[in-house]
Amino acid sequence: MRSIWNGAISFGLVSIPIKLVNATENHSIHFRQIHLADGGRIRYRKVCELDEEEVAGGEIGKAYEDADGTMIPITDEDLAQLPLPTAKTIEIVAFVPADEIDPLQMDAAYYLSANGVPAAKPYTLLREALKRSNKVAVAKYALRGRERLGMLRVVDDVIAMHGLLWPDEIRAPEGVAPDSDVTVRDAELDLADALMDTLGEVDMDSLHDDYREAVEELIAAKASGEAVQPAESDDSGGGKVIDLIAALESSVRAAKKSRGEGDENEAENEGDMADVHPIKKTASGKTASGRATTKTAQQKSTPKSTGTKKSTSSTSSPAKKTAQKQKKTTAKSTSSSASSSKSSASAKKQTSSNARSTTKKTAAPRKRASA
Repeated sequence: MRSIWNGAISFGLVSIPIKLVNATENHSIHFRQIHLADGGRIRYRKVCELDEEEVAGGEIGKAYEDADGTMIPITDEDLAQLPLPTAKTIEIVAFVPADEIDPLQMDAAYYLSANGVPAAKPYTLLREALKRSNKVAVAKYALRGRERLGMLRVVDDVIAMHGLLWPDEIRAPEGVAPDSDVTVRDAELDLADALMDTLGEVDMDSLHDDYREAVEELIAAKASGEAVQPAESDDSGGGKVIDLIAALESSVRAAKKSRGEGDENEAENEGDMADVHPIKKTASGKTASGRATTKTAQQKSTPKSTGTKKSTSSTSSPAKKTAQKQKKTTAKSTSSSASSSKSSASAKKQTSSNARSTTKKTAAPRKRASA
């Protein structure tokens, strides 16, 4: 790895020549700006605002802008004459427990490499001293034109240095916490603890940038001329916490399911509880132990049956009225048909009597004629 700074660690009267190497790298995908009309690259040029001409890098210097807008030129020679003891030295000022360093102060990270064979012995001495003391070293150093604060600690067999922000560069968290007082119940804390236990630990090496991988796949698809399929939206309803207890319980179940522990753990939890068996009833209505069922069960069942009767009666009343109307209509039709049958019967009797009288009258002249 290429070093970005050469100097020495000042450890009391011991000087350790070292090289400073970046411990991290940025894997973010960078985009260029283009002209949408023709795809031409958009570039920024450094132009002097007085003569509006482009200025080369060798003609550009530094200046400090005063409150009234006045530019005060500052040269590299001016800065080099400043009494800066840490210009080429990482000066250790104290050794403190690691938990005394606020993580908010941590900035960039570097590896410190021993520069040359003579530096191996003091380098190893400082490394082993840090290991045995379980402490970190607080140091000052100068980099890129300013003095900085750093923390030295051991990573594997290497001394690493974290750049630290100065204490006055850390903002106080004023107005960030919730304004109103919020009370958290013990049940909610228990569920939060259960969720933390379910999620458990993670192998940090297994974590990766999903978004960067998606961008790389998008670029590869566009470069090959393939159609880009839109990603499915994950509508998890974030930000809508209706019931905190229900949300925590659902989170615990989801975490168990993702780890394949849901059904087994629930079965184990059920196995730890006492077995509950239903009470069997005999034909006489008594339980297997000879006791009759409780009044509470009868009282519970009574309102249900009463409600059923009420609903049945209320529902069947229109049907009864309809049935009564149908009976009356049927009776009327029956009586009318009976009367019609009676009239037809009387008509038949009258017809038969008339026929008899006509026969008698016809028979009388016939007798007389024969005589």
